[in-house]
Amino acid sequence: MQNSDLDISLSGYDYELPPELIAQNPVVPRDSSRLMVINSLDAGTLTPPLDHIFRDLPELLKPGDLLVMNNTRVIPARLYGHKSTGARVEVLLLEEKQHNCWLALVKPGKYFNIGTEIVFGDQGAELTPQLTATVIERDENTGGRLLQFDLPINVSLLQFLHKLGEIPLPPYINNSHALEEQYQTVYAKYDGAIAAPTAGLHFTPELLVKLRERGIQQEFLTLHVGVGTFRPVEVEDVTTHQMHEEWIEVSGDLVEKIYATRNAGGRIIAVGTTVVRALEGAAQSGSLQPYTGKVNLFIYPGYQWRVVEGLITNFHLPRSSLLMLVSSLIGRERLLDIYNQAIASRYRFYSFGDAMLILPEARICCS
Repeated sequence: MQNSDLDISLSGYDYELPPELIAQNPVVPRDSSRLMVINSLDAGTLTPPLDHIFRDLPELLKPGDLLVMNNTRVIPARLYGHKSTGARVEVLLLEEKQHNCWLALVKPGKYFNIGTEIVFGDQGAELTPQLTATVIERDENTGGRLLQFDLPINVSLLQFLHKLGEIPLPPYINNSHALEEQYQTVYAKYDGAIAAPTAGLHFTPELLVKLRERGIQQEFLTLHVGVGTFRPVEVEDVTTHQMHEEWIEVSGDLVEKIYATRNAGGRIIAVGTTVVRALEGAAQSGSLQPYTGKVNLFIYPGYQWRVVEGLITNFHLPRSSLLMLVSSLIGRERLLDIYNQAIASRYRFYSFGDAMLILPEARICCS
């Protein structure tokens, strides 16, 4: 597939979104969100998007299809504390580099020199124990700091975060009444993400049961969503953009299930762009293999897809790597036209917003 200049230009991924369409709260129940279905009648003939409700999903997929979901759990990564001077500070934990040594974004950043101590919690309080962290290094890639938390060797910071921290909602959610659990998927299991895999927020336990009864299989992988979610693409030539690494685990059992599904004629449907990055990242040798470790795969138009055939995803920010990923599946111009239709139809955008189902037959021919 030949890319146009706009396919690899940051300016090619702009669109205008009325601010009131940025969802500030999730719908209740979760599966009552709207679902835009992207389909094709046959090769070369495109059908307009179809409006559905997310709970219609069992009728939109086929028995034998495989849904792959991300079971990461968002940690209470936003902490508030103070320096020895009494100045209040805000910390967003990004990832643990070594035991109780975390890479973090800090505010106000320019005053966090090496050796600065930060105190979290109230001294003597039973419910919020006091902890101290020391800045030991600057990180040039993120502009963050490495914080060493003063804890015994056999104690993990994660044990205290539910008392000291809060779930970090994205910056565009600034007027929300959502409960913290509403920013977790119902199948969240493994702590480590700083943002939710938001395509999964639409599933309820009842919907998962209905999908299984319909013969639609469900399997899980883990990708701990990291700082890349908060980092916009800033280079006009998107081919020079560097993705931040994220930790994934794609198990041997999942790999076997994917091959068995394909051999039986089923389709691989990724629930969210995080699942896409994990599955495609584990297939960079040319075929899907079990993998545990970090990946920084950047997918944009022209990418050769190896595993994923269909996608459930939310509506993404302009100029974001996620918008580029979805464009590589169905084409940039078509995606932007779909987004304009979604705006005209008053779909809700971003993390707490509505969803889109891209069926395998909607993919561009050369993906």
